[in-house]
Amino acid sequence: MSDIIQPPLQPAAWLRKLYFTRAAFSFVWVALAFTVARQSPVLTTILLVVYPAWDALANLVDARMTGGPRANPSQMLNTWISALVTAAVVASLVLGLQIGLAIFGVWAIVSGLLQLATAVRRRKRHRGQWVMMLSGAQSALAGGLFVARQGTDAPVLQTLAGYATVGAVYFLISGLVILLRKPQERPVNPLTATPTASSTSCGR
Repeated sequence: MSDIIQPPLQPAAWLRKLYFTRAAFSFVWVALAFTVARQSPVLTTILLVVYPAWDALANLVDARMTGGPRANPSQMLNTWISALVTAAVVASLVLGLQIGLAIFGVWAIVSGLLQLATAVRRRKRHRGQWVMMLSGAQSALAGGLFVARQGTDAPVLQTLAGYATVGAVYFLISGLVILLRKPQERPVNPLTATPTASSTSCGR
């Protein structure tokens, strides 16, 4: 029947879906950055704004679906920081300020450390978090390189696209780890098993 309510996704299934979605988004974003956007300043501008905005949305949904904002302070902080970065990118583009790499560099450092903190907190309950730990550490290092390259002739969009490619691979690997390494069910001891409602009703 079409009106049957589907059960909510388990945390592991939700994280797997989230990681695959983020990987797919990043791969599409990177493809546009290296192809169509090279000949379109308008698309370049859109991609630069969309990238941190998407990260803010993804972190917000992640926090709400895995225990709520109070249980995910690092995710909520990452949401606000990505939202502020989105506003900073828009302002720099409107004002013509050539500080794009510096903005994205600082963002990559902070968001990477927050991602690392989130993965450390989740590592005992969820699989694939070692990949997210590596991703967070790599993001922080890449951010330092972005800041160091500010003022050079390095194209902002293509530089960011290289960073996004690595991030997409991390999300993909983490999703695959969750998918392929499902936790094994523990065997039920018949002597300690709790009787079901049907079994208890048979003696009535």
